[in-house]
Amino acid sequence: MNYEKDSLLIRDYINGNESALEILIDKYKSRIYSFIFSKVMEKDVTEDIFQDTFIKVILTLKGGGYNEEGKFLPWVMRIAHNLTIDYFRSNKKMPTVRESSGSSDDEYNIFDFLGNSDECSETKIIKNQIDQDLRYLVTQLPDDQREVLELRIFKELSFKEIAEETGVSINTALGRMRYAIINLRKVIENNNIILTVD
Repeated sequence: MNYEKDSLLIRDYINGNESALEILIDKYKSRIYSFIFSKVMEKDVTEDIFQDTFIKVILTLKGGGYNEEGKFLPWVMRIAHNLTIDYFRSNKKMPTVRESSGSSDDEYNIFDFLGNSDECSETKIIKNQIDQDLRYLVTQLPDDQREVLELRIFKELSFKEIAEETGVSINTALGRMRYAIINLRKVIENNNIILTVD
């Protein structure tokens, strides 16, 4: 594995070269996809987890949260592993109504701002405000991208369910989600918005 080349591609992507991430995804997608599929044994679930893995990768890289230079694949595999665990955990629980997406252990949290139920009132107020801000930012997206992102993040539908609800193919739904995340990140960066509570 050429870790040095990976680090250069990551740097290029962080500096605005979107195609650099495509190269990294193409380089490792079969290994990551196969790993996920070997655990869940369902194509639709595998595609959802695979997509969510790279959504988190995109947000972490663009948010400056990646600090494992030279170890891109192990880092992405760990994200995929954690999301797979989250999938199994969520399937063992009764469904609950939540305002936003996030796992109980906060390991997978696409916008890294949701926490557990015993946090202090002040933190809850701040996070509620962030949630409102995020929902407003989502309204700035083109309609087709906004719809897919809302269905995935706020309603927690699978990409198969999104495709069925919106009348498009799964690949189209995945593509719209990807562009929604890219455009949302640009809106956040352009407005110097921070969506994190420490």
